[in-house]
Amino acid sequence: MGSKRFLIWYKQLFGAVGLFAIIQEIVVLSERGTFNLLNFFSFFTIQSNLFAVITLFTAAAALRSGLKNNALQYLRGASSLYMVITGVIFAVLLSNYDPRVLTAVPIDNTILHYIMPVVMVIDWLIDPPARRLSFVRSLIWLVYPLLYLGYTLIRGSVVSWYPYPFLNPATGGGYSGIIATAIGITIFVVVVAWVMTRVGHRR
Repeated sequence: MGSKRFLIWYKQLFGAVGLFAIIQEIVVLSERGTFNLLNFFSFFTIQSNLFAVITLFTAAAALRSGLKNNALQYLRGASSLYMVITGVIFAVLLSNYDPRVLTAVPIDNTILHYIMPVVMVIDWLIDPPARRLSFVRSLIWLVYPLLYLGYTLIRGSVVSWYPYPFLNPATGGGYSGIIATAIGITIFVVVVAWVMTRVGHRR
């Protein structure tokens, strides 16, 4: 485990980096007159990065005060898992898209899709939970991605807008294609959750 001072510095620094990228996206899109509040916060990338920022700052504050909370460790695990999803899905399904289409500022694409996922994995490795996390209990981490899928499909059918091509029935192979993709992602998430609980315990 890293030193307390280093861990606090690490979490605060990258929490600020992630927050900077999100704010910069809002500012630039607003200046261009293309900012849509609901659409912007309907991207899994934005939601997961915002959750990561909040988790990093909260964990840093807990370290500084000496607070040890097992619930916080589950929140950290959830945040790290969602950032892994963000990074892997981007690399597999979206990396061939022009970054200018995905983000308003190229550097934000790098921060949100590459740097922050790696940051959260490293954070989990250098600051693992002091107590073993239950794999069975960690499966609650799947609730949010599944709710996000349902929200995206329902809202998309109403407003005719989808945040990602693979979640759009017109470009994602219809609903059968979306279901197949969702099943594949779910299996991947379960495996990553299992690894995370094992790594935390071993460390």
